[in-house]
Parts: sequence; C-alpha cells; structure tokens
Amino acid sequence: MQNLIVTGATGCVGSAVVRQALAQGMNVTCIVHKGSQRLSNLPESERMHIAECNLTDYSSLELQGQYDAFIHLSWEKTYGASRDDADIQTRNIQYTLDAVKLAHRCGCKVFVGAGSQAEYGVQSQNLTPNLPVSPESGYGIAKYAAGKLSSMLCKSLGIRHNWVRILSVFGPNDGENTLISYAIRELKAGRSPELTKCEQIWDYLYADDAGDAILSVAANGVDGKTYPLGSGQGRKLSEYIEEIRQIINPSVKVQYGVKDYYPHQPMHLVADISELTNDTGWQPRTSFEEGIRSFV
Repeated sequence: MQNLIVTGATGCVGSAVVRQALAQGMNVTCIVHKGSQRLSNLPESERMHIAECNLTDYSSLELQGQYDAFIHLSWEKTYGASRDDADIQTRNIQYTLDAVKLAHRCGCKVFVGAGSQAEYGVQSQNLTPNLPVSPESGYGIAKYAAGKLSSMLCKSLGIRHNWVRILSVFGPNDGENTLISYAIRELKAGRSPELTKCEQIWDYLYADDAGDAILSVAANGVDGKTYPLGSGQGRKLSEYIEEIRQIINPSVKVQYGVKDYYPHQPMHLVADISELTNDTGWQPRTSFEEGIRSFV
C-alpha cells in the first residue's frame, strides 16, 4: 500500500492518518473543502498533495494517477442540532456512495469508511463488531446506512470494504466543541469547567494511534468487517477530567453536576478491539496522560 486518498484530511483523525501515512513512507492525496481554513493542520511534505473539492462534487472529481486505498473521513454536520437534520444526514449517505465511485475511478482496491459509536445507540456493554445496533440520532442512523450501502456498492465494484466505528478521539486539531478541548481551554484560562456529573464510562484514544489503526485496517482488514475503534479501556469521565486538571492547572476546581446529561446519553462507551488487533496487529501505544501532554 503506497498511494492513498484521504477525505476529511484536515480534521483531528484525518490529519493523524496523513501524519502516520507520511511517516510510513506513503504518498497521500488529501481531498479538502474548497477554500479550507484548516490546511495548516496538515504537515508539509513532497509526498502529500491537495485536491480541493467539496462533498457535493465528489461525483465529478477526476484525479490523476493510480491509487491503492481510499480512506473516507469527511462528513457534513457532525455537531449540534444538525445531527438530527434528516436532509443533511441523508445527503451524507449519497456523498459516501460518491466517494466509493471515486475510489473505483482511481483504481483503489480498498475503501475504509469512518463510522461512529452513534450507530450503536445506548448500550451497557463493550462495543463489538457484531453487537446489534440501535442508533437514536439522525447522525447515527445515516452513518449506519452509509456503512451498509457503501459495503454493497464496494462488493459490486470489486473493492474491499471496511467500516471503522470511531469512539472518542483526542489530540492535535481536535474540534473546539469536544469535551477535552473545552476542559483544556477553561483550565488554561484559569476558569472552572462546568460539567455534568461525568459518571459515564468512556474510552479515549489518542489521534495518532487512531490514524495508525485506520492505516492498519486499510492494509490488513478483513473484507466486509466493521471494527469499533478505541483504546479498549474504559474509565469514568471524571477521571479523565481530573487527569487533565492535574496536568494543566491543579489549583482550579471542576464544577461537576451543574449541567444535565444530554437526552439518551450513553453511559458506557468502550470499544472491544480484540478483532481489530487479531486481524491487523494494531494496538494503541499512547496513554491518555502522554497524549494530553504531547499537545497542550
């Protein structure tokens, strides 16, 4: 596997995939939104190329050269009320199918799509590849549909398909709206973060480990398989927050319980990564503390 296409390359996971691919000597073509303000998230390299194209135009995009694998991470509207906007989320399903067709035009033999823990809905056990799903948000429903339909399309086109259901990833280029980003921002400013009780059992994975995992799936995943992606270890959310507080500003107290949980708040989000490890050899390398210290 030498030549990759990556969509959503400027995000937290996408930029990590690019960093890891370049470190492994691969050539990467990054498909980014036209006029993207986040190109600085990408490293400079002679082996990295930029193709500006919006999701709406994947169906007409032509790329020069032959490619081995297509990693599709781009998705329109992942936060807030838009997650339940049926029209927006339905469009994302079509964009995913357009990405598969683009992969086929580029000669790719592998398509790896980014799913989400939202596909599982509310669960009380570790998330396995074959655990029955019950998505409750429009976002989760659309991710599940995109995964199943893109798998069908890949099969008809002779492309190996894998779907990676990503749990919680943190690290460089993380979005401003994530819990980790909010906690870091408030603590650096000397303010007390206002949070829920943070009793959830959560699974956090450092971005570069996530990027390496996705590349491992692209190289060695079993055709048709879905892989939950996390560290495989769960802890109370409050324990992660306290670890961040000790690293950044131990003198500031955190206000727990001042905010309500979201409706249908999952209280247990931990990935079972045993099949991922067995199939690809991948294992996480970076502890939560090491990850936080690396970029704060």
